[in-house]
Amino acid sequence: MMHIETNNIQNQPGAVQIDYYPDECPICHHFITSVLFHPQAYYDRAQWDKSDCLQIIFRCPRRACQKLFIANYEASDSSCTSFRFQNCQPITKIGRKFSETIRNISENFCTIYNQSLSAEEGGLIEVCGVGYRKSLEFLVKDYLIRLNPAKEEEIKEKFLGKCISDDIENENIKNVAKRAAWLGNDETHYLKIWAGKDLQDLKKLIDLTVHWLEMDALTKGFIEDMPEGKSVTS
Repeated sequence: MMHIETNNIQNQPGAVQIDYYPDECPICHHFITSVLFHPQAYYDRAQWDKSDCLQIIFRCPRRACQKLFIANYEASDSSCTSFRFQNCQPITKIGRKFSETIRNISENFCTIYNQSLSAEEGGLIEVCGVGYRKSLEFLVKDYLIRLNPAKEEEIKEKFLGKCISDDIENENIKNVAKRAAWLGNDETHYLKIWAGKDLQDLKKLIDLTVHWLEMDALTKGFIEDMPEGKSVTS
């Protein structure tokens, strides 16, 4: 435990114990040794049951960052003499990094997926599923348009399910994308068909779709770059 001076809402000094200083900057996301920016913590005893009843201002010591942030602590017990770390604010979202192959197939997919992820991490569970469903549609349609540029307008106007069943030839992609679309549709409807599945299952199926799309694109790329007619027998 670490000792820290406090100042409450009535401007009365005091002292408490905290479990530790934050070891990751919420802005640059590097592991750090937090610098105490202000010698006193703000303490509201009337809010002792809240997760931010004790707040401390820190600074990131990294030369490339140097940003200030607030660490929130909650009381360990009703005596309000010891506090445990909860979280830091503000938080800069990192987002998921997709491969260059997937970014080349659909930059829109990457953007929409990460916006949905940000919503999920922010606790917007009831709306992020709709975003994941939208990201899947962009991924599948951009992939198909890349394979069949002459059918671009037709693919854009088709329902996602029809695109998957009619236009995807790779069985691995078709099977996982179809199921991802089923769960994605559940996220947009009042009644769910797949009651035993949830948001995490949808994300797993999108991950599988991403995987097989990437494998398909890489395979096609190497076959085109290395045609059999150019092979040399040693």
